[in-house]
Order: sequence, then C-alpha cells, then structure tokens
Amino acid sequence: MTAAALGAALAIATPAAFATAGPTGPAPSSPRAAAPAAQSATWAAGTRAYLVITAPGDTSAVRSAVTANGGTVFSYFDAIGVIVAHSTSSTFATTLRGVSGVQKVGATRTSDVPADAYNPALPANPAQAAPPTTEPVRSDMTQIKADQAWAVTTGSAAVKVGILDTGVDDQHQDLAPNFNAADSVSCAYGKPDTRAGAWRDVDQHGTHVAGTVAAAKNGKGAIGVAPGVKISSVRIAEPNSTLFFAENTICGLVWAGDHGFKVTNNSYYTDPWQFNCPNDLDQAAILEGVGRAQKYAEGKGSLQVAAAGNANYDLANKTTDTSSPNDSTPVTRTITNDCLDIPAELPGVVTVAANATNGTSKASFSNFGRDVIEVSAPGESVYSTVPGGKYSSLSGTSMASPHVAGVAALLASTNPGYTPADIRAKLGEQATDLACPADSRCTGTTARNSFFGEGRVDALKAVGSTPPPGKYFENQSDVAISDNTTVESSIAVSGVTGNAPATLKVGVDIKHTYIGDLKVDLVAPDGSVYNLHNRSGGSADNIVQTFTVNASSEVANGTWKLRVNDNANADTGKIDAWNLTF
Repeated sequence: MTAAALGAALAIATPAAFATAGPTGPAPSSPRAAAPAAQSATWAAGTRAYLVITAPGDTSAVRSAVTANGGTVFSYFDAIGVIVAHSTSSTFATTLRGVSGVQKVGATRTSDVPADAYNPALPANPAQAAPPTTEPVRSDMTQIKADQAWAVTTGSAAVKVGILDTGVDDQHQDLAPNFNAADSVSCAYGKPDTRAGAWRDVDQHGTHVAGTVAAAKNGKGAIGVAPGVKISSVRIAEPNSTLFFAENTICGLVWAGDHGFKVTNNSYYTDPWQFNCPNDLDQAAILEGVGRAQKYAEGKGSLQVAAAGNANYDLANKTTDTSSPNDSTPVTRTITNDCLDIPAELPGVVTVAANATNGTSKASFSNFGRDVIEVSAPGESVYSTVPGGKYSSLSGTSMASPHVAGVAALLASTNPGYTPADIRAKLGEQATDLACPADSRCTGTTARNSFFGEGRVDALKAVGSTPPPGKYFENQSDVAISDNTTVESSIAVSGVTGNAPATLKVGVDIKHTYIGDLKVDLVAPDGSVYNLHNRSGGSADNIVQTFTVNASSEVANGTWKLRVNDNANADTGKIDAWNLTF
C-alpha cells in the first residue's frame, strides 16, 4: 500500500508497513555479528534478496555455497546463523535448500532489490524551522501519568532506546539534546551503514515516534514520555518505498543487541507479508531469521515494544490476508493463527494496542486479540516531532507503541537491574485496568482482555508510584455533574513553602458527553478564579487534560477547588479525578 493510499484510508502515519494493516556509528561490538561481505560491484535487473539460515556460529561454509550456486553474500550475522544473499537466478532458493548445512532459504521480497542498495544515498538533512516558545502538557501524557512521573524522574541518560523506523531527524531542537549519534545507523537493505547521517528520516514516521519516546523537556514544542533518556536511530526503512524488509529488521535487532539498547520501539510490520505463514518456504525463513534476531537482542538485554497494527483486525482469530505482498500485487489468501505479524507477535515482544482520545476506549483502527495484546496506550491524534523542527498530530498503533517504549525506559531508569522479562511483566502489572466496552469482539476480564491486554500503561507507577511529598496533590473522588448545576471538588494543599508557581499544573479528568456545556474553573484558597475551559469543544466527549496556570500571586497552602458549571440540558457526567502539581 502506498503512503497516499493509506493516508486516504485512515489519515494514519503513512505507509503500509507502519504497523498498519498496512509505518551510524561505530562498528558492532561483535565484529562478526553483522559483517559486510564481498558483493556485486554493480546492480543487475532481477536481483532478489534471500535469507539463508544455518546453524549459529561460523557461517563461512554456507557463504561459500551461496557464491558457488549463483548468489552473492550481501551481509551475514554469524551469531544467529543468518546470511543475506542476492541472486538473479530464479532457482537460487531451490538449489540452496539442497545444500548441506542449510536449514531454510526464503526470498524476502517479491520485487527486485533497488539499485540504491549498492551505493546508498544519504537521506536529506532538512533545514530547521524556528522553535516554538511553548511546551504544553498534552492529554496523552496525562492519561498515562507521564506528567506526574516527571516530578520524580525524567529518566536516566544511561538508558538507550532504539528507534527502529524510517530514521530520525537528529537536528530537531526537541530531539538533538537526547540524540545518540554514536549508536545510530542505517540498516536499510540489511547491512549496517555507519556513515554520519545515514540514520536520518526518509519519511516523518520515525521522527514522530522518537519525539513521543524522548522529546526533551526544554520549553519547546513537545515532551516525550521519558525526556531524560537517550534515543538512537536505526533506520530500517528503505527510501522511496519506505518498506521494512526482513533483512533490514534482522540487521536492526542485532544492532540493538550489540549496542546496549535497553528498549527498542518497532512501529511497523516486516514487509512484504502482513502475516508470515510457516507452511510457506519463503515466509518460514523470514519467521526464523527475524525470530532469531529478536531472541538475540533480548538475550543481550533489549526489550522490543511493537505496534499491533491498524486494520481493526482480531489477531487471535486470523482468517484472511488481503494486503500481501505489499511490494508488488496483493492477493487474498486464507491464513490461520500460525501466521504471525512480526515482530509484534514474536515471543518476548510487548504488543501494543491504541486507545482513543478519551483514553478508555479502543481506537477504531486498532488491531486487537485475546492473549496477543499486552498493553494499550494513547494512539489517536498524538502530537509529536516531525523533520525540519516541526510538529504534527498523527494516529495509529505506531503512535501508541512509543508511549509504552517510553514507560519501559522509565522502568529501566529506576530499576537498572531489570531484565527484559522484568520490564515486560511490570508494564502489565502496573497498567490501569480498562473494562471491555459493549462490543462482542472484546473478550476477557477487566484485568486482561482482547482490546487492552492488561490495560493502559502507567508512567507514574514505573517511577515509584507517587511524586515527592509537597509537590503533588490529587482528589480521585467522583462528583456527579447534573444538568444546569454547579459542582465543586476540593484539594487541601499543605507543606508547600510560599506561593504557587507560575506554571501550576492542573490535571483534569472530567467524563461528560457534551463538553460544550461545561465551564471549568480553578478556584484558589483566597477565592480567585482561573478559567480552564469555557464551553468549547461542542459535542466532544470528556475533558482529560493538564492545564498550566500562572498562580504565582496565590499562597500555595490552603483549599483549592475545581468548579464545574453545566449550562444546558440533556448531557451529564462527573468529575472523575483532578490534581495539582506545584
């Protein structure tokens, strides 16, 4: 699926491979893990790429067999027994399957390898726009309590998060402070390209994802979930097509393991097959190769977080695939649950579904599945960084996954000894339970179901449950909002020295079916009124947002109130919770 086609279909984050139903630095620490090998000096029409799978260790004998049987070795990964071979021979795969020591062989595409693979062009380094002068806390961050977590920690600079995607604009003013060029690379075509800038974005998807994970808390534009950690770009998308083929994914995961990434974000599926089936010889090799790479990275201490996909598809009850192969002409085929969306459905990977803007329902596009979805996170209209110093709102499970990767990075920051399994378990244990809506497709319990897994991730619990005393105050008692009434909810503040700050954070969670009815005010202890919301938003549901109020003229200690006026008939709701952060 082209970027244009997907955009027209859903206005999600562009191309097919971006987790939809259809989105350079030093050499590896283990030189044989992903070493380039001799290859054809020039590109030839009809060149196809293959994974040749053998026993991990010394692959030299099988590499010699590749060369002797009409192929060239493009790259190889001895540690996992995977060779990336190129050949123009239509019988290459069949011939190699008969060679001693070869376990599996499979074509990774149904189209030719681009000529760019033999002499890759560096991505553009875009001019940067003037930085914004504000940095509002957004509803997606308040829903997962990231804004409260920052009062405890913004994450450790010792924690590295790999962005396996279309690349990252490292010059962006919100990403440059946290960007780790030394461990960034391009793995497009399946071989590390460590030239400076090879990691840059060939679209906008990867830059957007990177901002959600770790945009700096610097007063400009946006804040990521873990704004104190480091991000590395591992570009696995190829230019022009922006597709993520298996050899690219394998290269990226091995790189992640060898370069000490505690977490990687994977907002894509491995092209060209939305689902790889073990009864197909080509797809069986892809499953084996990518599976070994994920297991290798996890064994090196790296947790993979992946988007579930945007087809509103039940991953636990697969029947058909209509979008594969997406690098040539898709066909409709019958599939079963043995066919996997990878890397999302690989063992050990955290599979993420998307919540809608209200934070409590499934985004309409999000894939789901009993015992497939691990957790959920905000995925609709997520505001984040895009290349050239700019910002944009995008939707998709591609946008949900980096929220979870950010929370995983906070867990790694506060618990340096945690293994990938430990972090994976804590993400679920600490998640906020979300009940199934009135939708027969959602099965399971409030604690674990097919729409949300174990629930929406919680950044505050990841850093230790509560912010420092004297800074954060919350009232979680429900207050009903009836038609044409005024209600109040109070918070008693004590132990804070002096006046409130000029950046007092007021977190509001109001459930109401027509927010255009509502006027919402913060009332200071002396009775001063600060308007937060005044009958805007029309028929939209719910106000889940953090407001910033200049309350520097107010004494901090005392009773603060949230006052809500309902000014019309027919729609009602409640103050679900609200909080103050000084």
